[in-house]
Amino acid sequence: MSNVLEIVDSLQSKLENLLTKYELLKIENQQLLEKSENLIQEVRKGKESINAIESKYESLKVANAMVGSKEDKHSTKLKINTLIREIDKCILQLSE
Repeated sequence: MSNVLEIVDSLQSKLENLLTKYELLKIENQQLLEKSENLIQEVRKGKESINAIESKYESLKVANAMVGSKEDKHSTKLKINTLIREIDKCILQLSE
């Protein structure tokens, strides 16, 4: 009988330890999820910042092409020609 009580006490102790560890792991998991969400938001902000900077860079390249070197002027002319072709395609589709 005493042996059975010892086994039950041992099981109860182990169960309490497992429950304590489970609660700690739940808390840690929640903290990690929150940290993950924060990091995802930071990455999004970083991507938005990169996109804004790239857009400004392209605008500066175009502005510099108007004032700057022949290479920049050539690339600007190519972009303008591409845009004109796209506009022509749109007009053609609208007229159909």
